[in-house]
This record gives sequence, structure tokens and C-alpha cells, in this order.
Amino acid sequence: MIRVIVAVVVVLGAVSVAQFMKRRDASAPTQGGFQVPTQLDRNDFPEVTTPWLVAVFTSATCSTCADVFSKASVLACADVAVHEVEYTAAKSLHAKYGIDAVPALVVADDRGVVRSAFLGPVKAQDLWAAVAECREPGSTPEPQLGHEHDR
Repeated sequence: MIRVIVAVVVVLGAVSVAQFMKRRDASAPTQGGFQVPTQLDRNDFPEVTTPWLVAVFTSATCSTCADVFSKASVLACADVAVHEVEYTAAKSLHAKYGIDAVPALVVADDRGVVRSAFLGPVKAQDLWAAVAECREPGSTPEPQLGHEHDR
């Protein structure tokens, strides 16, 4: 009789644990990943003739966006144009390129092909290294920086 009671208690315990695990697995699904564009129309940006374009998609209400744009701004030179695409000023470009999260930073070559991108906050050294790697492949010890969106 005691064996039957112990068996019933063990089975009830197992059923309870199974129900708990099932409810835990039935939680809200995780969000899908955000995307960055893979191609830009360089005519959408004022700096059409520079070999490289760093486009930073931002929102005026986003403090992280301001930080990312500030870090990108120091890259501006004769070969690298840096352009902020602020949401309220350029809603059509955000829509055209499917930008649904900011900050989104892309590095595009002279044909508009996106060679590197970052979503969210970025360390200055990672951004600068990614742009250096785009401009001269093999020049940095971490050539995968800015390619997390490819995974």
C-alpha cells in the first residue's frame, strides 16, 4: 500500500513539473531580428561622389542614436561621407530601406552596396575598425566587425 501511495505522489509530482514546464515554454514568442538594408541608392544622399558613405538612421528622441552619430561623425573625410537620416526629417528613407529600429548604421561603397552595419549602440573602436576594414580589407585584426547582421 505504501508503494502505491509513493508511486502516486511521484506521478503527481512529475505531472506537476511537466505542466509547469509546458506553461513556461508557452510564453510569448521572441521577437524576430531587425534587418538592415543591403543596398542603398547613393542618389538618396547628398554625398554621391565619395567612395564611402556612413548612413546613420536615427530618431530625435533616441539618446543612443545621438551617441552613435557622434562616433560616426569623426569618420568624415574626403573619402568617407557621414550622413544622419533622422526619422522625422526623412521618414520616406526610413520606409524605403525598411528601418524599423534605430540606431541603424550602414557603411556603403560607391555603388551603394552595404559592406558593414550595426544595429543599436556601438563602440567607437568597433565602428572605426569596421570602416577601416571596408576601405582596406585585411587591415584590422577583427574583420567580422559590422557583419553581425549577416548571421
